[in-house]
Amino acid sequence: MAVDDSAKPPDAGNNRSAEKGLAQYTAGELQQIRDEFASSKMPLCPRCNVAMTRREIGGGSFGLGYARHRDWLICGKCRRSAIFDIQRGTRT
Repeated sequence: MAVDDSAKPPDAGNNRSAEKGLAQYTAGELQQIRDEFASSKMPLCPRCNVAMTRREIGGGSFGLGYARHRDWLICGKCRRSAIFDIQRGTRT
């Protein structure tokens, strides 16, 4: 007996796990952004080649023993973003 799949959406049942990572930058892209920003250049989005916008994210120590200073870099075209604590050399 044949099953009628015409009522299902075209992608129903397909594994979309390979597509989940596309919305985020890859580790290599994040490293490229970090390197450009750390060298005092405003980085270009690796996907769109558009200058990214910087927003500072401050924060008190809140018992951590240090005050964090993070930078949020946002692509104005594709809206992807990356947050770095450049002084500590980490991605947050």
